[in-house]
Amino acid sequence: MLNLLAKFGRGVLGFLAELGEIVILFGNIIAYLPRIIKDRKLLIEQMGVIGADSLPLVLLIGSFTGAIAALEATLLFSKFNLINITRGYLGASIATAVFTELTPVLTALVIAGRVGGAMAAQLGTMKVSEQIDALDMMAIDKNRFLAMPRVLAAFIMMPVLAVFSNAVALGGAYILTSIKFEFTSPEFFNSIQDYFQMKEIMISLSKSFIFGGVTALVGCHVGFATVGGAEGVGNSTVRAFTISAASILVIDALFGYIV
Repeated sequence: MLNLLAKFGRGVLGFLAELGEIVILFGNIIAYLPRIIKDRKLLIEQMGVIGADSLPLVLLIGSFTGAIAALEATLLFSKFNLINITRGYLGASIATAVFTELTPVLTALVIAGRVGGAMAAQLGTMKVSEQIDALDMMAIDKNRFLAMPRVLAAFIMMPVLAVFSNAVALGGAYILTSIKFEFTSPEFFNSIQDYFQMKEIMISLSKSFIFGGVTALVGCHVGFATVGGAEGVGNSTVRAFTISAASILVIDALFGYIV
């Protein structure tokens, strides 16, 4: 019993210590924000990596997300013979689920796998090959040169990706409902217009903003802490995605409770 409690205590202390390191990293990044104009080339480069390079995958995931949401909703209503009664509300119901939950979370998980893991691998490789030590020797702060552009680019680009994902998700939902249940375009989209609330978009963008920043912070932190050569880089890549994905789901649950 004592061993179990000791193991649990060490786990809690390790979690708190790592959380503190991430908070300190975020504080160091904020301190360098006034230099963003001078470092704009680094920022633009990372915006391209996180945003433009990820867009095709985000569009693909978003379109199928909308289609699956529409399929589940229509099957549920069909099960109880309510599909004809709910035709005037189905588009709005799907849009609410897509805006507030599905696209922010799924887009964030895709970015956590594609970008967060890549950040950890890239920075981890620099760490084990002593390139970061070389930056320190040249009096170049790794937090300014490496972390700040990545984290800020993630904060900026994740809401943009969420907007594209929301748009294609609605398109995917409409295509499926029109094929399977013969919904017309006015029937589907008028429902969305009639019951649309700006709050839904704000929730979507707020979640994406936070998820993007958390993913980049975790990727940078894990990358900077990499040890052990090639094996350590591989472990850091997996660890960055695992922590980012878990953090996204926990934050999403907290959002659902608070908002």
